[in-house]
Amino acid sequence: MKEEASISIWFFVGIALAVNGALILGAGLYELVRPLENPPVLYELHASIWWGTLLLVIGAMYCYMYPPSRGAAKR
Repeated sequence: MKEEASISIWFFVGIALAVNGALILGAGLYELVRPLENPPVLYELHASIWWGTLLLVIGAMYCYMYPPSRGAAKR
């Protein structure tokens, strides 16, 4: 009987983090180019750029560390 290779859940977590990070980073960069008319408190810290970058980097690390091809090679 043929065994099917399973894909690690952490690979999908990495994809989710990377996609959300890219969306948040894109929104932050858009706000940097076109500032808000009534900015919230601490707007000058650009938290969306920092958090978007952090999520994108962590997501890319998870995708690199747990690729689907590596799970098949372990067996």
